Amino acid sequence: MDKSLRRKRFENVAGKRVQSIIEKTTILGNCSNKNNYEYNEQDIRKMFNAIRTVLKITENRFLSELNKKGSKKFNF
Repeated sequence: MDKSLRRKRFENVAGKRVQSIIEKTTILGNCSNKNNYEYNEQDIRKMFNAIRTVLKITENRFLSELNKKGSKKFNF
């Protein structure tokens, strides 16, 4: 069974973007070295709250698109 062109494109583009996020997150982890950087717990919370917020927004965009396809529910 052949994958559709759109599926192949998604796998290619999304795969590269996820890999880039993983690499950037690893690089961010390098900033945890207290010998080279000064930070506090508040800084850590700000950074990771921002990251979690963007991840949740992005996840919801995908889920919203999936939900659009399957149902037309009445909402006020």
